[in-house]
Amino acid sequence: MVARRFVVREDPAGAGEGEAGEHELEYDTEHGLDILRLQIFSLTSVPPELQKIVVEADGSVVGDGTDLEAISEGLCLMAITREEEGKDAAAAEAARAQEMSDEELARMIQAEEEALLLQQYSIRNDGGEEFRERVEPYMHQVLMYEDPMRQEAARKTVPIDELQEKALISLAKEGNFSPSKDEEDHAFLLELFFWFKQSFRWVNAAPCDSCGRETFNVGMGTPLPSEIKFGANRVEIYRCKHCSSTTRFPRYNDPYKLLETRKGRCGEWANCFTFYCRTFGYEARLILDFTDHVWTECFSNLYGRWMHLDPCEGVYDNPLLYEKGWNKKLNYVIAISKDGVNDVTKRYTRKWHEVLSRRIITSEDTISAILSSITGKYRSGLSIDGLVVIENRDKKESEELSKAAYLEVDTTISLPGRQSGSVEWRKARSELGQVESLTCSSCPARKCVDAHVSKIYEALSALLSHFCDGDIPKERVIEVFDKLKCLMQNLKDAKFKSRRATLDKKTQQIFEEIFPSVERLLCAMSLKAELGTDGECSVTTVGNAIHTSLALPVATDAVDEILSNYKSNNVVCTKGHQFPRGNRLCSGSVLASGEQLPIGIATAAFDGIHSSKWEEPDGAKGCWIIYRMLDGQTYELDSYDLMSANDVPERDPMDWYSNLVFLHTFLHTEHCRSANITVSKS
Repeated sequence: MVARRFVVREDPAGAGEGEAGEHELEYDTEHGLDILRLQIFSLTSVPPELQKIVVEADGSVVGDGTDLEAISEGLCLMAITREEEGKDAAAAEAARAQEMSDEELARMIQAEEEALLLQQYSIRNDGGEEFRERVEPYMHQVLMYEDPMRQEAARKTVPIDELQEKALISLAKEGNFSPSKDEEDHAFLLELFFWFKQSFRWVNAAPCDSCGRETFNVGMGTPLPSEIKFGANRVEIYRCKHCSSTTRFPRYNDPYKLLETRKGRCGEWANCFTFYCRTFGYEARLILDFTDHVWTECFSNLYGRWMHLDPCEGVYDNPLLYEKGWNKKLNYVIAISKDGVNDVTKRYTRKWHEVLSRRIITSEDTISAILSSITGKYRSGLSIDGLVVIENRDKKESEELSKAAYLEVDTTISLPGRQSGSVEWRKARSELGQVESLTCSSCPARKCVDAHVSKIYEALSALLSHFCDGDIPKERVIEVFDKLKCLMQNLKDAKFKSRRATLDKKTQQIFEEIFPSVERLLCAMSLKAELGTDGECSVTTVGNAIHTSLALPVATDAVDEILSNYKSNNVVCTKGHQFPRGNRLCSGSVLASGEQLPIGIATAAFDGIHSSKWEEPDGAKGCWIIYRMLDGQTYELDSYDLMSANDVPERDPMDWYSNLVFLHTFLHTEHCRSANITVSKS
């Protein structure tokens, strides 16, 4: 490794978005050319793929084979604009790609015709009875989702207010404080999905009923009447490895019972989650994969299409997960709902001709006839208007699926193998996928909705300065912040739409003494103090309640840290040294090498909340994040604080380096996948 200092001068003729200029950067040569390009990107806004770097001393172009330790420090950056000539080249490339696409399409259609021809000699001529017997029994299961008694029981198990608040917060973090009903419904569905993933338990081997320890399977048992009552026609028997007791694991099919047990494998997971979706009014259907898996689809009014959701895996809207990630050899994928059944296999494959060769239970015409027969039976009671809506949706979906089979696979996206279940079980099913193939994927530039964080820090910084200037005893400062913490906890515990907390006489008296500072802090959290006719003072939300929902955890974390510093004697009461600093940057935009949705979104690195984080996808080997100032404003940066997430220590950064510049902040971390960052200006 050699530490180098480079001076990068932009060519005025092709300086990209910004003006031409001269930039200095510090660089360790062991990191390679890619990181050098990213550092230059952070300085100039010229994307790495459009950079032509020339050594000024000899005019040579810097490439993969360049010895970065030996070249002179003077570099010239020529942005590749590709205007007229580039447009012609792009058009020619697009034409060649279209020709290749047409050629590939012709090959796929020919392969499909050949597969259909061969299929005639492989199918079983049983009139489709085997296929019908695989599908039709599920209609009884999905009709249970419509039972009002079951739905009421399901609703009572869900923290509805909490999920509604999280849904609105997720939209607010994207700058959407006034979502449409479709946007709000979509966000709530995803929060329901994430909550379910955390609240349901996967069962490899049922733990011992007697001592709770590990067991092993000893076969199947005869179901009891109490188990059959809730659809458990299969019961697995396990013996404890320690006390030799036996444990029964009934495979319940009644979603009402699953609300109580909250455990199982993919069958129970998909069954119960689809039931929850119907409980909250979403058009939902159970998806049956004949190669032994089940999941859910919901119709998204926001997207205007059916959306894939796999609650076991925590993966949504990624239908190629099974073929591309798990390496599954699909054959039949059937959607089952109260309104009938649909063959949706084409949504989950880009190898339709290969899938056709495995569809040998019966002919394609017979499948179509059976599905139409079942569907007609369950739609017979619908009104004409209701039938028209469903049939129009079916028609649109049919057109979508016809095109889906011929879409190209996005090779830049890597999908994981199966995550649920033991490694041995997944290996036996050949569903581990290509474990080593996962790489980080790009993510969109995101705007930081964090002005409230800076306002909170400024208010707390001013309050601390007031205490320092007045030489207030440490015990008194701790008392004030203890009262603030108690207030915030009471506000947090209140319902977010009508958030209010009443102050006791002691707290009211303390706050009156420092009211201007407290008022500033409350204003930063979209709160205000009100004096009632009875003389009691309370604090309540002003305006949009989600502003407070965003700000409250930030203020709580900051107050906690201030208290911790005072109580451990780590506080330094001099301006510029206390936490938090009042000169925090905000409202910029963030671009990162990747992000793990939904919890690891890139802007979470700057949201001021200790429990949130920016996180790279599993398998990332080093990562980078760029913070851009609002509207190209320039600041001389004073410092940044980088905090590792507190949930998985093995993700802590081994090392990182930064490039603090006037326009951008660029951070690169080696083997680090989660962080929270604060950037301050002078």
